[in-house]
Amino acid sequence: MKFKLDENLGSRTKDLFRLAGHDVETVLDERLTGADDEKIFLACCQENRCLITFDLDFANPIRFPTSQCAGIIIIRLPHNPSLRTLEILIRQALSALESNPFASDLWIVEPGRIRIHQKEQD
Repeated sequence: MKFKLDENLGSRTKDLFRLAGHDVETVLDERLTGADDEKIFLACCQENRCLITFDLDFANPIRFPTSQCAGIIIIRLPHNPSLRTLEILIRQALSALESNPFASDLWIVEPGRIRIHQKEQD
């Protein structure tokens, strides 16, 4: 699967996705650091990449319809997180991707659970 990591996710996260066999780019690699959310979303749509971010603004399916891109995964960190906590949540998301079909979905990954936004039926 193809992913784009938002600017707040570092090289360790990129390595975890690559080790899991995914094609991954970062906002930093593509010089989109500081770009507005719409520009990052558009880049994901154009490249058919799923966005991985901490930014809850992307949880708005009206503003950022995942039907136009490969999906969005939001990582919800608890207050005062550690790098270990981030790694656990990333591994949780990667494990779920192995066993759950993912196509233009919106996932919110929290410690111990993943909330999946229900798509509207045609």
